[in-house]
Amino acid sequence: MTEALQELGGHIEGKRPDCVLSWEVAHDELTVDVALASLVGFVEFLKADQTCRFSTLIDITAVDYPARAKRFDVIYHFLSMYQNHRIRLRVQVREDEMVPSILEIHPSANWFEREIFDMFGLIFSGHPDLRRLLTDYGFRGHPLRKDFPTTGYTEVRYDEGLKRVVYEPVDLVQEYRQFDFMSPWEGAEYILPGDEKTETK
Repeated sequence: MTEALQELGGHIEGKRPDCVLSWEVAHDELTVDVALASLVGFVEFLKADQTCRFSTLIDITAVDYPARAKRFDVIYHFLSMYQNHRIRLRVQVREDEMVPSILEIHPSANWFEREIFDMFGLIFSGHPDLRRLLTDYGFRGHPLRKDFPTTGYTEVRYDEGLKRVVYEPVDLVQEYRQFDFMSPWEGAEYILPGDEKTETK
């Protein structure tokens, strides 16, 4: 499998050197780094080229690297059922950049792009219906960014007096946010039932 993927990587780089920044085969998977401006043309090539024929979009996701200038990796997974190959495309994106939508080439990208917009706040230019998918309409922030607080910004609860759902700012003491991750059984000074059986005589 690795040899076939090496040949495929070489073929793709030879055909589209304008798009491919780098590529590697690791753990029997081909990963290709692509320039953002070349993304749509490269995805079209992967679908149409007879050696590739990556006709099925499996997934689109993103990864947040807050310390990097190009903060996000947008990652595409494609399958060629004709050649029995998989490929991963990786595109680096700055926080203020827009990612071109591939909806015209792969209609199944619709909800994937909406999910990334919702979770990471990335804008997909050319998407016809880019709105939140998993969070509420009034939701503030993007939950899968590394700088999003684990407690969120808003608390939702049912108010018995008002007989309706109310939204309130999260108000937690700082001590609640600190976790020591120590097992409750470590350092205990009491003996649990049954432990006395292990005592040597």
